[in-house]
Amino acid sequence: MAGWLDGPMLTALEKGLDASSLRQKVLSDNVANVDTPNFKRSDVDFQTVLGSVIGDEGGDLPLKVTMPQHIAETPNSGQKTVVTDQSSTFRNDGNNVDIDREMANVAENGLYYNSVTQAITSQLGLLRMVIQGK
Repeated sequence: MAGWLDGPMLTALEKGLDASSLRQKVLSDNVANVDTPNFKRSDVDFQTVLGSVIGDEGGDLPLKVTMPQHIAETPNSGQKTVVTDQSSTFRNDGNNVDIDREMANVAENGLYYNSVTQAITSQLGLLRMVIQGK
């Protein structure tokens, strides 16, 4: 029964929540340091996060191991998912945090988080219906 919760859909949605949580932490750090001299904003590279969840690199399909003799795919955990924007400066003090942009990103991330939680609720609702036999 525990295998029902280990499916690829729930695993991908869980990773989506993890990525959204990480992005919320990064964005809140940007907002908190809006007045810090020489602070550079950061953001989460969703291409890297999505690639690690799906397991594809540049559109390739993930390897499927069906026999012990097959070479297992190595996880791509060494990639950096949080990137810092060192290329721009908006103010004379070297800070590049635009509070309006950051608040828009926070709102966007909140919408994304809510949509992923709704998808998880739907998946668990389907499991509940199967268990109840409806």
